[in-house]
Amino acid sequence: MPQAQPELKKYMEKRLFVQLNGNRKVMGVLRGYDVCASPLTPYVFMNIVLDDAVEEKNGGEKVRLGMVVIRGNSVIMLEALERIGDR
Repeated sequence: MPQAQPELKKYMEKRLFVQLNGNRKVMGVLRGYDVCASPLTPYVFMNIVLDDAVEEKNGGEKVRLGMVVIRGNSVIMLEALERIGDR
């Protein structure tokens, strides 16, 4: 049975909040992503590229990261921080 693939096209060039495993939180502008569904595994690996990324540490401290690639299996949740159009 084919697995549904994440639809991230509408989030391109938008600011996102990304919650990662290990209780890490990163915000940045989505510049790219990849999707790879293998027929051998039931998993979809979705790596994302964020620009102007900032990590929010516990206690509110913010650390500028610049451009980062986040491995898909680290992502727990994605949330748009700006309005997404109905294109």
